[in-house]
Amino acid sequence: MEKDSFCPVPSPGDGGAAEKLSGACVLITGGTGSFGGAFLRRCLALPVGEVRVFSRDERKQYSLARRYEGEGRLRLILGDVRDAGAVDRAMAGVDYVFHAAAMKQIPACEAYPLEAVKTNVLGSAHVLESALRRRVKKVVCLSTDKACYPTSAMGATKSLMEKEALRAGERGGETVVNVTRFGNLVASRGSVVPLFREQLERRGEITVTDPEMTRFLMTVEEAVELVLRALILGGPGELFVAKAKAAAVGELARAVMACLGVSGTIRVTGARAGEKRHETLLLAEEAAAAQDCGGFFRVAVPAIPASEPGKPYRSCDGARFTLRELTELIRAALARPAEWDE
Repeated sequence: MEKDSFCPVPSPGDGGAAEKLSGACVLITGGTGSFGGAFLRRCLALPVGEVRVFSRDERKQYSLARRYEGEGRLRLILGDVRDAGAVDRAMAGVDYVFHAAAMKQIPACEAYPLEAVKTNVLGSAHVLESALRRRVKKVVCLSTDKACYPTSAMGATKSLMEKEALRAGERGGETVVNVTRFGNLVASRGSVVPLFREQLERRGEITVTDPEMTRFLMTVEEAVELVLRALILGGPGELFVAKAKAAAVGELARAVMACLGVSGTIRVTGARAGEKRHETLLLAEEAAAAQDCGGFFRVAVPAIPASEPGKPYRSCDGARFTLRELTELIRAALARPAEWDE
């Protein structure tokens, strides 16, 4: 793995994003999710010309309209990435696209794998094709560690999305396409932290599939930073992978108890279909070609052939959160205002 000590790492105070987005029209697909809400706030703090939020959730769009009442730069567009026409209409006049729309829940994707294909693969193709046709300046696609050595329908469809995006990046012409990949966002909607809290409050018990399973954890703000780094630094067809600490699921359950100041039992239920015991953020083949940029890896695609693999970046091998660090991380995440009025 090549060490690049000169790779710049923009901080929240850097002007690179402001310079890129000044007066620009930005499209966020899936913009009513946890990442979308945080990224929207960040965009509106910059001198953007317009931010379009494209999603199929009318309830959350209504909440957004109330929250940002009077914000003239915000445009809400109800639509689904499965609808190529709706995507293309939303794309008209756009400078930068941040593609976050996806089916992300493993059980739902396992139960309805073709639905995951329709959103994560075909829907992503609609976004990429429209962006290239309309000569958008850059597309940044969001992916997940589940896409590495996938065992689930969700991971497999996100892996295909990555391949679509990176191949589009190679032929993009005027449009630069990048992919960002990261682990679990702490306390995001649908993640285990809100679930554990609800279980404790309802019955004083947390259920875990396997207490020794490990997962990468990061904040939504760290995810936003990675996407902005891709925006500023990314060349055609490059992949940006966040570094992250990991935690065992059993330790995460104990941290939630400590954070809430309650005691409870932990019941082991066994792994669900499609789940892996440990996750990978960087493939061995990618690691061989990756630049270590401090807080993230930067990979030019195609990577070095598999005959000379590097060391994969796995949740069971790297740095772990201590119980105290986990508790502080969860407490800070839960203290933030909810993204949406429920």
